[in-house]
Amino acid sequence: MSEFNAVAGRNTDLAPKNEISSQTVAFSHYNNLSAQLPVDTNGQLVEGDIKAQATQIFKNIEAIVKSLDHVMSDVVRLSIFVKDIQDVDAIDEVFTTFFPTYMPARTVVAVDDLPVEGALLQIDALITHGEGTIPNAPQAGDLIKLTNTTTNAPVDALASQTVAFSHYNNLSAQLPIDPKTGRLVIGGVKEQTRQALQNIKEILLSIDVPLDDIVKTTIFVKDLADMEVVNEVYTTFFPDSAIARAVAYMPARTVVEVADLQMGALVQIEAVVSHGDGTPPQAIEDRHGIVIWAENTDAAPVDALSTQTVAFSHYNHLSAQLPIDAKTGELVATDIKAQTTQSLSHIQSIVESIDHVLADVVKVNIYVTNMADMAIVDEVYATFFPGGVPARRVVGVSNLPKGALIQIDAVVGNAEGTPIK
Repeated sequence: MSEFNAVAGRNTDLAPKNEISSQTVAFSHYNNLSAQLPVDTNGQLVEGDIKAQATQIFKNIEAIVKSLDHVMSDVVRLSIFVKDIQDVDAIDEVFTTFFPTYMPARTVVAVDDLPVEGALLQIDALITHGEGTIPNAPQAGDLIKLTNTTTNAPVDALASQTVAFSHYNNLSAQLPIDPKTGRLVIGGVKEQTRQALQNIKEILLSIDVPLDDIVKTTIFVKDLADMEVVNEVYTTFFPDSAIARAVAYMPARTVVEVADLQMGALVQIEAVVSHGDGTPPQAIEDRHGIVIWAENTDAAPVDALSTQTVAFSHYNHLSAQLPIDAKTGELVATDIKAQTTQSLSHIQSIVESIDHVLADVVKVNIYVTNMADMAIVDEVYATFFPGGVPARRVVGVSNLPKGALIQIDAVVGNAEGTPIK
């Protein structure tokens, strides 16, 4: 990494610390926060109901944000993982006290388990990083740009449809809502998947961005058995242009089975999209440094519906890695230690295939089917990340593809990015 683009893990005593992860990891124009639980600085679960827990989490996030000399309006995206989807209304009451006017992009899903017993929710955040490519130099493109004006996609009073900063647009996860009625589209998972993807497409059209500028999608489904139908619809949207079809471009992707979704939906889709203006705005002849680079290596599993890693500007977004043999596509073992080792080995292989090292990883997302396995997961994890630098999210799910016990995805720094001038 250049001196301008060093991965920087930071912690403050005003928020809970974790030996296995940094509270926030800054790289280029973003701070990636570890998911925050409703615990105090001593790691103790706060007393009280869902509102008390939500308040503690937002206070933790605010303390981290302020420690970086930022403010809450610098939050670009929030991901809320709740145990009971019916608690969202109470969470929103607290949410609006921390975000009274500005609304980040947002994802809300119900999950089966969380890392701390008794926790009712967990929230992680993505925050701008004002220094960006060239430290201490005001950048013309370093402004948050909100778009919530297209009526061809659902409008939510508590979330912006997309929030752009520097080289990325972060979209709120899209439910299969008909924007004309505000209700779920009529039909099953096929119709719902099509509507969710169409909503994403309409948001991108409203900001003059093509669908093939999506670098990463995360698909949340109520039932993994529906993924065959979801994939059938997915391939009608991707690739979306002649250029993309010529190279068979597919975004990086993560698929997660969730306990519940708002409005009783069967599917919800989140997207991270490239943003051409960047920091500073690039002349056409100078944009060679910020084009999308999609890469696969035979050293890790290759999937026809996703690219292992998609780089744009200063970040590589990795597809979720399952503990499967890259040659056979089958699970490598039945125990959590071997499966964790395999998933992390795939991530290492992908990272090294693009001339990076694991020290360039800024964020790791772990999905496990048994939260009791996390002690073993952490033991293995520490051998890959001995410094505990990446920010991290851990979520408990009831089911993973192929019956795996664990699935891991990651976001990695990209040294190329915007040319330094």
